[in-house]
Amino acid sequence: MTTTAATRSVFRAEGFSCPSCVAAIEKQVGRLPGVTGVSVKFASGRVEVDHLPEVVTTDEIVTAIGRAGYKAALSAF
Repeated sequence: MTTTAATRSVFRAEGFSCPSCVAAIEKQVGRLPGVTGVSVKFASGRVEVDHLPEVVTTDEIVTAIGRAGYKAALSAF
């Protein structure tokens, strides 16, 4: 049995207005199968997600952030 290490992907999200926005994103993204960790940086709009790429794609993560009410995109840094 082979196990794949989690990958960390970084996203930029727009539209944060309060700290409760952080909880909404963490809740939506954290529900996805294959997500092992979520960290949202309120001040910078940065969303760091540890995930298993063979289980959940970055597009699915962007969609989950969208379901929380925020526009997001994969970041190069």
